[in-house]
Amino acid sequence: MAADPNKLAVFVTSPQNMAHVVGIAEATVKAGKKPMIFFTYKSIHLTKDARFKALAELCGEEDIAICADSYTCEGYDSAKDIPAGLTEK
Repeated sequence: MAADPNKLAVFVTSPQNMAHVVGIAEATVKAGKKPMIFFTYKSIHLTKDARFKALAELCGEEDIAICADSYTCEGYDSAKDIPAGLTEK
């Protein structure tokens, strides 16, 4: 994945940056590239943001990831509480 020049990987750690994450993803698509986003640490709370489903659809499920350990540590059940726009994997 990292060697693909047509993808832009974004590593998100802060729950305060959803507008920026969405903006970067949209700009990436507009430039003809594919966004790839990884949520970890406190940013996993962004999976509950109303914009997350649209972001997941924009990126495609194969190019959006959530750190399962961070998700569990923040009180979410990674087996039962699947964020909108994603399926169990």
